[in-house]
Amino acid sequence: MVWTETLETYREMIAAEGWSKKDSINVPVVQTLTFKLALLIIGKCGFGFSFNWTAPPTAPDGTMSVQEALRIVADSHMLAIFAPKWLLALPFRRLREIGEAHDQLMGFMRSQVANRKAEISAHESTKNDAFTMLVKANEDESTKLQLDDQELIGNVFIMLFAGHETTAHTLAATLGFLGLYQDMQQETVEQIVSVVGWDRDLVFEDYAKLDKVLAVFYEALRMFPAGHILIREATEDTVLQIPNPPGQEGTTPFPVPKGVQVMVDMVGVQYNPRYFDEPEKYKPSRWYCISNESEAFSAFSIGPRACIGRKFATTEAVAFLTMLLRDWKVEPILKEGETKEQWRDRVLDAKLVLTLGVSDVPLKFTRRARGRA
Repeated sequence: MVWTETLETYREMIAAEGWSKKDSINVPVVQTLTFKLALLIIGKCGFGFSFNWTAPPTAPDGTMSVQEALRIVADSHMLAIFAPKWLLALPFRRLREIGEAHDQLMGFMRSQVANRKAEISAHESTKNDAFTMLVKANEDESTKLQLDDQELIGNVFIMLFAGHETTAHTLAATLGFLGLYQDMQQETVEQIVSVVGWDRDLVFEDYAKLDKVLAVFYEALRMFPAGHILIREATEDTVLQIPNPPGQEGTTPFPVPKGVQVMVDMVGVQYNPRYFDEPEKYKPSRWYCISNESEAFSAFSIGPRACIGRKFATTEAVAFLTMLLRDWKVEPILKEGETKEQWRDRVLDAKLVLTLGVSDVPLKFTRRARGRA
């Protein structure tokens, strides 16, 4: 489902943005595309919402559309979620817009919860999206700790916004790196063409063969791990073996009593030279031929509480990047007199909001000549 919806959403994007009639496009902030793509995909596949790329910002009755409300809340979620209501009621257009978007979205979510509950109680629900499964699990009378509607909606918000923001930031970083390093982009495109050709429709069976496409996404996520901290609580007394500093062999035992919370610096892990040779360099080749299920890749976390959206995100990323890179060459938009190294320092710089990502990424897309990678 994720694969098919991503391909369809890519085609919608090309048509709606007018790319089908152009040979070259400048996109000042590529996140405007990746965030919309990721939001539509998780909305459709994760929650069963009927979204499309061209939906107008207002509904037929003149009110703000749900899709537009989602976009506004996604762009300003910290303010929309945590600001007091009186602040959003102040006579400033942007604040009023955020307040209206939040109210519209909350009303929509309440109605969706009620509808799903009614369908489930009447045994009419055939949906298997994450939203329906969450409501269904909560309606199970054997569940010890049931959530009220507000708590249920809160969980959906976290899944919706954290899920789409992670993928969107990483796609933007991936395209930025590929624009910067043309040889790596070329190598990736050559694999794409060898697997799917220039004109064949993609099928999900192609996913396993596109390991270099997955690798460019993995490496961007390693360099900008969206989940920049990892918090775990010890369920029993344990002892961690901490490697000694460089130049000293062996490890030092570090006791962790039961109940103690441990915070892992995921940025530090991804840039640790013990695990990654030349960690400051973008090297997708480090992920070639490594299983998608391997715990060598820890940016999605590891173990029984690892990110449940890993396969969702990687499937979406491989489908989108394959379609995009087969059709378009990606290049950085440089300022006058700017070098590529200066562009990287300016653009591929960490930016932390809800998750870790990069600054605004300006890119140029040039249509590829069919038959020539």
